[in-house]
Amino acid sequence: MFRLLSRTLGRGLLRAAGRRCRGCSARLFPGPAESQELEVLLPPPGVAPHGRGSGLLPVLAALAWFSRPAAADGEEQQGAGGASAGDAADEAEAEIIQLLKRAKLSIMKDEPEEAELILHDALRLAYQSDNKKAITYTYDLMANLAFIRGQLENAEQLFKATMSYLLGGGVRQEDNAIIEISLKLASIYAAQNKQEFALAGYEFCISTLEEKIEREKELAEDVMSVQEKANTHLLLGMCLDSCARYLLFSKQPSQAQRMYEKALQISEEIQGERHPQTIVLMSDLATTLDAQGHFDEAYVYMQRASDLARQINHPELHMVLSNLAAILIHRERYTQAKEIYQEALKQAELKRDEVSVQHIREELAELLRKSRSLT
Repeated sequence: MFRLLSRTLGRGLLRAAGRRCRGCSARLFPGPAESQELEVLLPPPGVAPHGRGSGLLPVLAALAWFSRPAAADGEEQQGAGGASAGDAADEAEAEIIQLLKRAKLSIMKDEPEEAELILHDALRLAYQSDNKKAITYTYDLMANLAFIRGQLENAEQLFKATMSYLLGGGVRQEDNAIIEISLKLASIYAAQNKQEFALAGYEFCISTLEEKIEREKELAEDVMSVQEKANTHLLLGMCLDSCARYLLFSKQPSQAQRMYEKALQISEEIQGERHPQTIVLMSDLATTLDAQGHFDEAYVYMQRASDLARQINHPELHMVLSNLAAILIHRERYTQAKEIYQEALKQAELKRDEVSVQHIREELAELLRKSRSLT
């Protein structure tokens, strides 16, 4: 009856989470200002990620970050030979950038096979030119591409390779980039029904970020900016949200509730009550409360989520309304539930969301049968 809202709308929790390693001069992963497409779309356990859509597509917005190979030791090694080597490195780097741009275009055109071939060419050239940042970045793109194609085992190995290169390059285990990859790995294990590995991955992400936030909360702004601290909080919110979804799917609603409450608090504090992601979390928390039979408390959260969704014309207003109607049914408010379902149906039709239209029509038919049986 209920549907957890998709994560293809605001995704502020992760999109706002920084990708920059402290002290690094360039991003290994594009940041929030660079893209609205970078998301970790966590599929329900046992369900492969969608092959279409921008859920996991990293946008190559910062393609010119590649560092040049280390300069030869000693000024005596410069000169004509050094200049020649530098020119060759520049040419290789420029070619890698062009390949990555072509791969991005293929992904946007929904041509994953072509994108994969191009990325293999980019990786080969990155190895030949010993451009370690290019190697790392290309591995990450290949991993994300494998993930959205449902090639989970391949994605797992590629994410592990990316993490290995990052750690080998001096990135610390608590860095946000490492946490994000760990979160992706946890979601892969969840999709494969490897519960022990999934829960261990979520626990690592959450506990590491909580400890990091505690250590950094008193740092002066000239040491760590307010935005950097907010980014880490938002990433923690994303991890809590993802873990909560898995726990709810795994029939552990009370534990999921605690995760959702923390994630919602983070989103409200940093992004505000009217932010699309805050409304999604409010709706999902209500769904979790309803699953435990806490219908009145669930109604309070879902009513507030629907009011806010109407105010901002939320892209998934119809799903919020549908969930509100379901809670009303549990509270035996059948007439009101019917009105809300009808409103949800109109919104779903306007959005041309055929899946939701079908779902709402089925719920309305079931409500009609229930109403007749009570008369």
